[in-house]
Amino acid sequence: MPKSPAVIGVLTEPPAPTWWKANRHKVLGITGLLLGYWIGTHTSGAVAPQPGTPRPGHTAPASPGPSGTHALGLTA
Repeated sequence: MPKSPAVIGVLTEPPAPTWWKANRHKVLGITGLLLGYWIGTHTSGAVAPQPGTPRPGHTAPASPGPSGTHALGLTA
């Protein structure tokens, strides 16, 4: 049981804080760090498998135009 407040003249000294009031910031901080570490290490999810080699694209090789001189097909 906490001590009764001591009287100093007309002022009273407040009672000493309980253990929880004095240390709750430490307990909650450590609990938060441990919970964050646990969440970070256990909920990362599976990494999607990557294909072994890249596949070629679906593009045709560039062919010259009908005259073979101009990209727009215009002849001089």
